[in-house]
Amino acid sequence: MSQAFTTRIEAGIAELTIAKPPVNALDSQEWLGLSRSIDELGANPDVRVIVIRAEGRGFCAGVDIKELDAHPERIVAVNKGNYETFRAVHRCPVPVIVAVHGFVLGGGIGITGAADIVLAAECATFALPEVDRGAMGGGAHLQRLFPVQKVRYLFFTGEKIGAREAEKYGFIERVVPKEQLREAALEIAAKIAAKSPEMIRIAKEALNGIEDGNLEDKYRWEQGFTLQAYTSPDSAETRRAFVEKRDAKF
Repeated sequence: MSQAFTTRIEAGIAELTIAKPPVNALDSQEWLGLSRSIDELGANPDVRVIVIRAEGRGFCAGVDIKELDAHPERIVAVNKGNYETFRAVHRCPVPVIVAVHGFVLGGGIGITGAADIVLAAECATFALPEVDRGAMGGGAHLQRLFPVQKVRYLFFTGEKIGAREAEKYGFIERVVPKEQLREAALEIAAKIAAKSPEMIRIAKEALNGIEDGNLEDKYRWEQGFTLQAYTSPDSAETRRAFVEKRDAKF
């Protein structure tokens, strides 16, 4: 199992905790490992609901930009790991609750946007700074959280939005103090775990089937533009500037 996250199962609740200091940014192999773990938990008959949360300064800062700066050829593996992780959450046979705190960036938006239920600490902030990282992707998942024009504003500007402001858009089930976040997520998970596992699995499949459009197809479309973006000198400059902690020059 990757050291970037841990899992535990108790009373029908699987708890997956991301913990990779300093910012929970995962590399290509860690994203693939995360997707496999979620798939395995979803296939486990002892698991009735999954809670995904994180330790540290924030929920998830997305992909490891330093890996891509040093190994740009790994973009295909990173794309695959992101796709498989978000697919694993969205298509998981059991409900997935995501409990976020601090920064929710890039791949963190993908996990959150793919989830069934979202809880946020008061300190949570949401952003998709892909343009500033020379990449694309995540808009499909952001659009499960915010309306179209807000998605475009956030995507084009890279600005962040706090939990209390984001709450008005309706995707956050509950905003709580950070110290109460895990307890609140497990409380909701326990309500689901107490119900018929067969009925909940049928309900998850049925609800996925009535969504407008196919989330995975939409994200796959976006990923094609990530590969296009990575062929641009501007994309390489954004990654180099990030690693060197300076402003990008265009």
